[in-house]
Amino acid sequence: MMRRSLLFGCMILVLLVPTVTIFAQYGESCPEGPVAKDAPVLKIGAAVSLTGKYSREGSDVKDGYVFWRDWVNEARGGVNVGGECYRVEIVFYDDQSTPSQTASYTERMIRDQGVSFILGPYSTELTMVASEVTERENVIMMAADGPSEELYERGFSNLFGVMTPARLYTRSGIEQAAALGAQTAVVAYQDIPFSAAVAEGAQYWLEDSGIEVLAFEGYPPETTDVTEMFTRFRDLKPDLFIGAGHFNDTVMFVNTAKEVGFSPAAFLFTVGPSSPVFVEQLEDKAEFVWGTSQWESAMVMWQDQYFGTAADYAARYEEKFGLPPSYHAAGASAAALVLQIAIENAGSIDTGAVRTSLREIDILTFYGPIRFDGAGQNMAKPMVTTQIQNGAIVIIAPENIAAAETIWPAPAWDARSD
Repeated sequence: MMRRSLLFGCMILVLLVPTVTIFAQYGESCPEGPVAKDAPVLKIGAAVSLTGKYSREGSDVKDGYVFWRDWVNEARGGVNVGGECYRVEIVFYDDQSTPSQTASYTERMIRDQGVSFILGPYSTELTMVASEVTERENVIMMAADGPSEELYERGFSNLFGVMTPARLYTRSGIEQAAALGAQTAVVAYQDIPFSAAVAEGAQYWLEDSGIEVLAFEGYPPETTDVTEMFTRFRDLKPDLFIGAGHFNDTVMFVNTAKEVGFSPAAFLFTVGPSSPVFVEQLEDKAEFVWGTSQWESAMVMWQDQYFGTAADYAARYEEKFGLPPSYHAAGASAAALVLQIAIENAGSIDTGAVRTSLREIDILTFYGPIRFDGAGQNMAKPMVTTQIQNGAIVIIAPENIAAAETIWPAPAWDARSD
């Protein structure tokens, strides 16, 4: 317990240090407007999941990258590299949510297609294998996803990620539940590095908040039926359920909870409730659900000189794609933007020069503060907790940025109107 307490103490201290927003770090920009047709090309690669188990989140990540690319090429005049403006080209591959495909396509883009940088895939699982390739090939990868600390404990020099660490995902939600009177909880997590790290963090914050953990269970990644697990959880009658998985897991959890009559005072999930697609898919069943979120458009204190506020970014994204952005999409745009800033500050696409530039970055963006630790993980940005209320995704914690009062406890399934 001492080692884990020290680990979390270090994280808390880093996140509590005020971020110094140094706008002077921004490099020289190209003239606004479309990039010249004969401009040199900055080629970047991205293997993303458009099919398979991560297709929902992977599609959001791709859209986030596309949003940034089109903005750079159509509105910002390209990326300024040492005084010359470059057109951005992104080579995309569908990795089919499969690690072997992610690794294969990442290697192909570097060796055969001459990309200068890699934008990361969705999930810790796929970021793990992609970063092994980029480290071996000495190519920088900007990770839009993959918040698990395990990624950054390997001593790699070419991996940088914009997400808040996984073990901090549930902190504000658990503290909110404790303040509302929660005394007991159960935790279910997908047995993969990211979800296990989130669950480990949840266990720590539950204990730290004085909430008794009645059950702490992992489940295999391909699980499609949790009826037996949820029946046991129902009989334990916890105040809080925490589910650490991915989008499809969360949908399965909610459907199963209703089927077996499992009605804790709150459901808190790591992936799903912050996405408008979750509400569309589950409709009324999504009501009252809590979610952890890396970013929400209502976070008015976050802004930059490129996309403006979080709300400005969200409005432009929705105009382009017809749906509000999830935090996966926003994180993808932010990762690409940070890479752009690092290149412009370095005045070069040389790996060593851009790596040094990334290590020096300390800025505020529409996605939040960005400052990398020595391992390449963003330790400057906090998480938020959301709740679905009347079909809308609203921030309920931390208290200083909450946009609505928490509805607690959620009504039992049999007390809701169909």
